[in-house]
Amino acid sequence: GFCRILELKIIKALFGDKYFDLYANIGLKALRGSISLFGEDHNYTKMRPELKDVDPDDAFSSVPYEKGLNFLIYLENLIGGEKVMNPLLKEYCSTFKNDVVTAEKFRDFFLSYLKGKVDDKVLGGIEWEKWWYTTGMPYKANKFDTSLMDECVEAASKCKEGVIVEGSVVKGWSTAQTVIFLDKLEDIQMEDFKAAEKGGEQKEKAKFQELLIGLDKKCGFSKSRNSEILFRWYKLGIRSGLESVFPDAIKFVLSQGRMKFVRPLYRLLFASPEGKEKALETFKANKDIYHSIAAKMIAKDLKLSS
Repeated sequence: GFCRILELKIIKALFGDKYFDLYANIGLKALRGSISLFGEDHNYTKMRPELKDVDPDDAFSSVPYEKGLNFLIYLENLIGGEKVMNPLLKEYCSTFKNDVVTAEKFRDFFLSYLKGKVDDKVLGGIEWEKWWYTTGMPYKANKFDTSLMDECVEAASKCKEGVIVEGSVVKGWSTAQTVIFLDKLEDIQMEDFKAAEKGGEQKEKAKFQELLIGLDKKCGFSKSRNSEILFRWYKLGIRSGLESVFPDAIKFVLSQGRMKFVRPLYRLLFASPEGKEKALETFKANKDIYHSIAAKMIAKDLKLSS
């Protein structure tokens, strides 16, 4: 959570308050994806999972990053905002540099640093263990400004109705806003596919293929050079069975080493009739290009190891 909140504070300093909230919302989408993968009540969806007698690499996901971020945002809002939290974070980094820090150490430091600066009743009301050990989404939800994402979410919803967003509109968005648009489109896609009656899945896929082809003609997502955008575009295309996407998606997983990109794409390829054999063939021929942990986890995703 610390690396995430410092990342977002830098973004806020560069682009303004609303971008802090925009990126926090993107993180919540990633968190929902990880929770969906594990299951809402799974141990690995805790901020502090129990890792005794398990391979800790199996627990790797966005969960500690995003739940940690949301806890720190909650704490910042609770104690009086940035004017209190920023000096605390600076002192925290100075105090524990070159050291190993447990959650308990942070809690003790936090309470000690704020003694006399924040009301004892406020500090005493923090439910540390519920934040640490609650499964699923964060124990309490923070409120974020959505003004920068509302237009993008609406544009994605209109795409489903056949009103495809103009390329000139997308060109005026930031990368983060484009990510929000594609993430919302994926939510719509997954909901539609799940709701399709038995035997109607192919019809839904064909409708989404048509939508994606029209969208690409106007917005050129397939020609993007931004990995965040391409990653989301390939997810939409693979799930829809859009043939033109598969070769590019394969090239992408061979050009990337980040698990946040390669693992979801390998999983989608493996789950698709059009991509299963290609996913296996590609990984088997190229597994040595990945970090050892990434290679191990992709192998598990592809049922090549237990």
